[in-house]
Amino acid sequence: MPRILIIDDEVSIRRTLREILEYEKYKVDDAPNGPDGIAMAKEQDYDVILCDIKMPDMDGIETLETLKQLTESPVVMISGHGTIETAVEAIKKGAYDYISKPPDLNRLLITLRNAMDKSRLVSETKALKKVVSKQYEMIGRSASITEIREMIGKVAPTNARVLITGENGTGKELVARQIHELSNRSHAPFIEVNCAAIPSELIESQLFGHEKGSFTSAIKQRKGDFELAHGGTLFLDEIGDMSLAAQAKVLRALQENKITRVGGEKEIPVDVRILSATNKNLHEEIKAGRFREDLYHRLSVIVIHVPPLRERADDIPLLVAHFTELVSQRMGKPPARFTDEALLELQQYQWTGNIRELHNAVERLVILAGPAISREDVLRFARPFNG
Repeated sequence: MPRILIIDDEVSIRRTLREILEYEKYKVDDAPNGPDGIAMAKEQDYDVILCDIKMPDMDGIETLETLKQLTESPVVMISGHGTIETAVEAIKKGAYDYISKPPDLNRLLITLRNAMDKSRLVSETKALKKVVSKQYEMIGRSASITEIREMIGKVAPTNARVLITGENGTGKELVARQIHELSNRSHAPFIEVNCAAIPSELIESQLFGHEKGSFTSAIKQRKGDFELAHGGTLFLDEIGDMSLAAQAKVLRALQENKITRVGGEKEIPVDVRILSATNKNLHEEIKAGRFREDLYHRLSVIVIHVPPLRERADDIPLLVAHFTELVSQRMGKPPARFTDEALLELQQYQWTGNIRELHNAVERLVILAGPAISREDVLRFARPFNG
């Protein structure tokens, strides 16, 4: 049952609102002044708070400011002496809406319903962010992972460009996401571009956008990833596979903080932090003439190397537990349990596909082996085709 708090110094208003809302199946608490209402909001979560503006001692605007620091419950201001200026001030201070006294019943109920919908969406978004955050959590206690965490903690609050190196499947994207989440840009977009997956003739359009008619299939204007990531982070994965022509344009964008869409002439300012990753040895690529040395130096202010899984086998039991929980939640079943012998067997493998391969093996075992996973199950199912 939705719970509403009414804060109003007029007994008749509190009583009338209570009768209306209880008839509509809301659970209602009320307080005669701001301090009492704040104390109640500290003790109880409310779906919506109704707060009068004109109250003795502590007025509604002061109460609103305090409530916004304590709770994420939507606050609807009500007043019989309000003006447009008062309403605007209340909204600027964080009120969800403003209703005049005596409140119109239909308007009040619609406002409450909309406020609760917003509150529900906020809660669902937070829960979803927790799931996503858990999905991209860095798991491990090995010395190498501890060192990477420490480096991320130092680098994330800055705007320094970071080049992340390592074999395929080692978790380079996780490092990039952790840097973004711990940065001052975490509220803004994290845009990922897989440079190896986009044909060379389309990579410039992907990164910088294009104007309508700039090429045959450009039937409308399109913003590129640099623009979409404005204020946030642009992660260039597999940067070593980018064409030299695209590299030249990326270098110019980094030097000038401006881009030009394909087929356009207007320069567009962009504010993005660049994180990049590669599984290639860029020094060798530079020697072979496939990668620009000047771009390398722009991208590699900080270099973070992610080790292969075979060099951090002690982390495998933690990774297995993490993946088992994620897979079991997704399948809606209780987490499976790996025996010590099964974990030891998993630690013996070389895992050429690194963490990505281990994740696939855990999912396969959870599906095929049952609730208690033994060494025999690992030998049978962990490696596809008994490889």
